[in-house]
Amino acid sequence: MKQILISGFADEISADFDEQLKVVTELGMNYISLRTADGKGIADYTVEEVKESILPRLQKAGVKVSSLGSPIGKINIDSEEDFEKQLVQLEELCNICKVLDCKYIRMFSFYMPEGKNPDDYKDIVIEKLRKFDEIAKKHNVILIHENEKDIYGDTKERCKIILETLGSDHFKAAFDFANFVQCGEDPKECYDMLHKYVAYIHIKDAVTTNKENVVCGTGEGKIKELLDAFINKDGYEGFLTLEPHLVIFDSLQSLEVENAEKIIKENKAKDGAEGYKMQYDALVQILKEVGIFV
Repeated sequence: MKQILISGFADEISADFDEQLKVVTELGMNYISLRTADGKGIADYTVEEVKESILPRLQKAGVKVSSLGSPIGKINIDSEEDFEKQLVQLEELCNICKVLDCKYIRMFSFYMPEGKNPDDYKDIVIEKLRKFDEIAKKHNVILIHENEKDIYGDTKERCKIILETLGSDHFKAAFDFANFVQCGEDPKECYDMLHKYVAYIHIKDAVTTNKENVVCGTGEGKIKELLDAFINKDGYEGFLTLEPHLVIFDSLQSLEVENAEKIIKENKAKDGAEGYKMQYDALVQILKEVGIFV
């Protein structure tokens, strides 16, 4: 039986870390992707703070961490000050991974200057990503590159350039269905080009009409078709990480370059907990339909 584990960005439930853990455990989930806790981004925590504040609560709840939802690489390509800061942050994040027994750090490939051709920045993107990769290798941590909107690696072709150049045991892809939709990409074509590099999957869906996020399986992400291919054809095992984006949550504005209201025009649930459950239930149903029971 395939080992498929459901995780999720629990900060979409609440800024309060205890509330995050309460909701995920009530759903029967044993993993979260740790992006923000108590209103503070994981890259702003120190190892000691994680040991004192985060780890004991995880252990008490019986919840493990599938990945650190870091902002590494989610900076402007031409900001040397931010890049130097993130090199230091990544060292600390790798040490946090060891404390939390987590091997994945989600990251990005830099925002491009407005109006410029991203293809012109390939060499500098690769040079900077290589420095991140060297840190990950030193700590035996796996960087997973997310195809975020408006970064260099937001199209399948540029993702492939990154992964062909840097892809290794320490640098792999996180596949985000909705982000490809919102960039005008066909998720099936993205799967065809990139599936061999994918080590982590985000469960988020969207529609092209207004680029809005919707419950997984109801948009244009082709999630059912592609999960069937990933799991039953390719033998994918590992995490499916909920990222509902169905309710405007506290940290969304800081996570998105665009206004949050352009991504989530109106709440599709009464609160974060309900939106999270909606996404969880929809994913479980999709998995049943492709013969996977979790």
